[in-house]
Amino acid sequence: MEIAPNATPPVCRVMNYGKYKYEQNKRERESRKNQKVIDVKELRITPSTDVHDLEVKTNRAKDFLSRGDKVKFSVRFRGREVVHSHLGQQVLNDIAAKLADLAELERAPRLEGNNMIMILAPKQ
Repeated sequence: MEIAPNATPPVCRVMNYGKYKYEQNKRERESRKNQKVIDVKELRITPSTDVHDLEVKTNRAKDFLSRGDKVKFSVRFRGREVVHSHLGQQVLNDIAAKLADLAELERAPRLEGNNMIMILAPKQ
């Protein structure tokens, strides 16, 4: 039942509840069909990762970004490497510079425990 309380006298309309629920589900399905699910793909590196391996990782990131996914780069520091965290930050800044045409920096490189994390999102 649908009620119009502002009308004088108040008006009530009898409706088919099954049909109402069906149309409501149909609208929800249509809205879900138009949504794009954005995944976050993670690529792990170390501060001592070789140049060629970094190129491979950046190429994978380009694929992910072109598909519309976000990319999370994490630099893992082992043992006393965390003392030289500036090296990891340099690596992440270089990657961000290489991918600047495809991606925008969503989260700048930040140290969290033994990991330094940076998130790149595809440009609109």
